[in-house]
Order: sequence, then structure tokens, then C-alpha cells
Amino acid sequence: EVLGTGSFSIGDSFFERGGHSLKAVTLVSRIHQQLAVELPLRELFARPTVKALAEYVRSMDYSNYGRIEPAEPQASYALSSAQRRLYVLHELEPESTRYNMPGVVELVGKVDADRLEQAIRSVITRHESLRTSFTWVDGEPRQQIHEDVSLEWVYQDTHEEHARALTRDFVRPFALDQAPLLRAGLLRLAEDRHWLLWDMHHIVSDGVSMNILLSDYMTAYAGAELPPLRIQYKDYAVWQQGTLEAERMEAHEAYWLSAFTEEAPVLELPTDRVRPAVPSSEGGRVHAEISADVAEGLKKVATKTGSTLYMVLLAAYNVWLHKYTGQTDIVLGTPVSGRTHADTEPMIGMFVNTLALRNAPSGDKRFIDFVQEVKARTLAAFEHQDYPFEELVEKLNVRRDRSRNPLFDTMLILQNMEQVSFDLADVD
Repeated sequence: EVLGTGSFSIGDSFFERGGHSLKAVTLVSRIHQQLAVELPLRELFARPTVKALAEYVRSMDYSNYGRIEPAEPQASYALSSAQRRLYVLHELEPESTRYNMPGVVELVGKVDADRLEQAIRSVITRHESLRTSFTWVDGEPRQQIHEDVSLEWVYQDTHEEHARALTRDFVRPFALDQAPLLRAGLLRLAEDRHWLLWDMHHIVSDGVSMNILLSDYMTAYAGAELPPLRIQYKDYAVWQQGTLEAERMEAHEAYWLSAFTEEAPVLELPTDRVRPAVPSSEGGRVHAEISADVAEGLKKVATKTGSTLYMVLLAAYNVWLHKYTGQTDIVLGTPVSGRTHADTEPMIGMFVNTLALRNAPSGDKRFIDFVQEVKARTLAAFEHQDYPFEELVEKLNVRRDRSRNPLFDTMLILQNMEQVSFDLADVD
């Protein structure tokens, strides 16, 4: 189920058959849910076959898998850590579109505009997160769920040049106290050619959510009924805030505080221009491709070290930063899906957490040995990924510098999540 593949033997390696860190976290969560055994992520890397895992699971004590239960009905609910982070950032820059998640897809073929609109309304009905607004209640940011919301649906006949202008204008700031934090529309360029547009705020969605949204959208368009969800995002948020006080969270906190016993270094990258006092979201994008030979070589290093492509790239990036800065203590950021509990799999919502990964590249190390170091540190960090990044920043009492992010200045992101292909009847 996790690999999305057919037959394989109990001796095949999870990672050689397409597994990676994101899928590994999902697998560990499913094993806990279905077999009542809490498997450390590093054990999956040490025993990546069904045969080896089965032997290990048999030797483990049972560990109760606590389901996330529906929260008591309230007028408003607590925010999750990820929502709180985005809400504070929005309050600082309410006119910013930095955390908008827009998209446009061209539809060629026989499109039923009414069915498209009805399908998006069905998805909004199914997921409370798409009917959620945010406001201050007694000095605390809270989320409120609405039974009915007024969707902004645009339908317009137009031509391509005007459609491009409309698409640009479609992305604009959201007022977080007004649900839904989603808008959609359809531009008709010809009888059999349309552009489907959408934009939503990150506070109610993330990358995995986009796949769920598209999948549910296609199901609804096909006329199939979407079953109600057992629990909703607000239930997860209330559950998460409760677990922050739990014993398990103390172990996560202890790990991160020990990783930052010494103050995090500032990355001294040589730059062409003076660092501005306040960062802007203006920027550029550089596109490059690597050869098949290099890609194959990277995968061979991953196989040789029992790591993933991500870990090899992370090690290489650390080396690159070391060569430019001369520093041997480097912290960089990476996002994680945050869906470590199997009950969160079908939900649309913001789960992403950020990890501050600290490594020690130096010129006297062999690269292959450094990959092993990075692998060990990355696995440990991923095992403790439930601890919210903003909690860590608060606990460390990081000195605030408006020109920098707290703890790290650069991130490495590997976009390797599955992409749902857009598939509507009679439409390409």
C-alpha cells in the first residue's frame, strides 16, 4: 500500500523498491496502527525487508496506538503548532501572498462547468479545514468551523492574453477571518479548452493536502459520493496541543535541546550585496539539470551507505556550504510532512513542520563516512520530528534578528512526494 506497487518478495528492500524518508515515516505509522508495535525509523533502515522486519516486530513489546478522537464541540478550537506559526506570520504581513498556494491547469475536451463547481463544493463540505476561519479570542488565536461558506467561484469567457492577466490577478491576499480560505474559477477559452484556477492559503493546506484535494475533486466530478471523515483537522489540532504536555513530547524536546546545547552558528556566506535589515520575499529561480550519470552515481552512494538520495544530497550540500564558508558547524532547515500519525492521512490541512539539521562537515573526512554521519543525524531528527520548530526557537530563547530566520539561513527541500495526476472523464 505504501509503495503503491504490486508483487515483491519478502527479501526485497523497501528503499530499492522506491521507498524514501517520507514513505518510511508513513510505513512506520501504519505498522504502529495495525500491529501495535512502535518501530523506530532507524530500524526500518537497518532492516528494510519484510523478512527482517517481521523478526524484529516479533521481538517487540506491544505499544498501544492512541487514536485521535473527535474533540468536544466548542465555539472555537485551539490552533495546531503549524497553524499558529502561519497565523503569526500573516499578522506581521497581512497583505503578503507569500503563503498562498495557487495553481492552474488547462483542460482540453468536454468540460461540464456546473459539475466542476459542484465538485469543489462537495470537497469543501467534506473537509472542515476548507470551512475554517481564524480570529483572536481572549488574546489567543483560535479557529472557527462554519457549516456554510460562500465560495468565490469565477466563470468567464475570455481569450488567452486576457486569461493570463486574470490568472495573475487571481492570486491576492486572503483575510484569515473569512472562510473559505480557498477560491476557484474556470476560464473558457474555446468550446473544448478551459483553464481551471485555484488559490488557497497554506494555513489550511500543504503539499500532501493538494493530492487529497485533487483526488477527492476527481471523485466528486465523476459523481461518486465522498464518505464523511471520522475526524477532522480541528480534532488533530486539539489532540496535538494535548500531546505537547505528554511524556513522549519530553523526549522529543530533550533531543532537540541537546542538539543545540551550544548556540547555533550564523552561516557566513559571502554575498554580492549587503544583507537588508528586513528580508523580502523577492527572489529568483535558477533551473539546472544534472546528467543521468551523476544521478546514477548519487543513487549508488545511497545504496552503498544504506541511505536515501535525500541524505546523500544533504551531505553534499553541507560540504558545499563548508567550502564556501570554511565553517565546520552548519545548521540548515528542511521541511517534513508532519503526518506521523496514520489518522491524519486522509485530512486536508497544514501539518508541515520544519527541522533544523546540524552537521559537522570538515576537510579531513571522507565523503562516504560523512554520508553515514548525516544519515545517523537525519534519522534521529526525523524520529523526533513531532516537536514543533517554534517551540524549539522559544525554548532556546534565540536572539531575534529581523534580517535572518531563527536557527538557519538556508534550506534543502527534496520534492519527492507522489503527484496525483489530474484525470477527468473525456478531458485531458
